[in-house]
Amino acid sequence: MELKLHEAIEIVLKESGRLMSCREIADEVNRRGLYHRKKDDNPVPPRQISLRVKNYPLLLEKVGTLIKLATR
Repeated sequence: MELKLHEAIEIVLKESGRLMSCREIADEVNRRGLYHRKKDDNPVPPRQISLRVKNYPLLLEKVGTLIKLATR
């Protein structure tokens, strides 16, 4: 089953146990093959991580230039 990008980001952050940059998250998502872009099947770029974080404020938070799981 293919994960949605926000689900892949959540897994990476939970398993790392630390704040991560968009580049680090994108590299890990791509390395592990957790998500593939449907339109062109290219690796996920860091910019797409940043945009997805903005769409899921209840799940993901930006702290300066780093990303963390939102405090619930």
